[in-house]
Amino acid sequence: MRIVLRGFISLWLGLILLTGCSQIGLTYRHLDLIIPWSLNDYLDMNATQKDWLDERLKEHLSWHCTTQIPGYLTWLDRLQGMVETNQVNETQLKARTAEARQAIATISQEITPSAVQLLRQLNDQQVAEMQAAFAKDRDKHEADFVDQPLDRQIRDRAQRMEKRLSAWIGKLSPVQKDRVLQWSTSLGEQNRLWIDNRAHWQSLLVTAVKQRQAPDFDNKIARLLQDRETFWTPEYREAYDHTEQAAISLITDLMAQSSPEQRGKLLEKIADVRKDFTNLSCLKGAKNQG
Repeated sequence: MRIVLRGFISLWLGLILLTGCSQIGLTYRHLDLIIPWSLNDYLDMNATQKDWLDERLKEHLSWHCTTQIPGYLTWLDRLQGMVETNQVNETQLKARTAEARQAIATISQEITPSAVQLLRQLNDQQVAEMQAAFAKDRDKHEADFVDQPLDRQIRDRAQRMEKRLSAWIGKLSPVQKDRVLQWSTSLGEQNRLWIDNRAHWQSLLVTAVKQRQAPDFDNKIARLLQDRETFWTPEYREAYDHTEQAAISLITDLMAQSSPEQRGKLLEKIADVRKDFTNLSCLKGAKNQG
């Protein structure tokens, strides 16, 4: 079950990285919290909970395959057209980013009832395990991303972005690498802002789950899952627009600097993602029934 879920998320991550929008990417790093069945990573579930979760997973994946993936294919077509016609510009990237954000919101709305039911079933020990796992999660992210001097954080962030981009367009030129470093430098303390915001949201979730028998529990969880921006820290909120604009400007510039070979590789990757989607048995089954 977990392998299927991670494969599903990986496909989405690939799509979202193509937009270059780090804010959307950050949202999907939160999928381990948005999607309820991955709470397996944070606490031990009993057999009844696991069986219930398996059935809900099947239902959600079936819904996703039959109702959402056709829209992703259209999204890929638009992306392909942008590359082929050399229209990878800020206007088009912002449009694709908005579409991806809406797709994420749709998933959040779909799985909210399952999240509410699952979280209400937890016992006190499981809630304590979840809280401890969140603390461990924060410590790990701090060790990986902020327990170094800022200049190293900037360099490491640039290297991570280069690695992601290389998977989609091939080896970057020196000019493109300089542009990536400029992008990373402009983000400054973004690593800290992201981790603090993530931990803040996790603490709100734990607080809500500790009061899971309260009459307004359903609404609290729904808001936490569907209106996440409402709960951003002030510092993260202030940095949001800059971070999103910086990412979109980066991709716009990199594509303007790209070689025919890089654009060809990007088109091949888009085709590969499309093939992965169209080869899903659930999508084929839906087409056959139609």
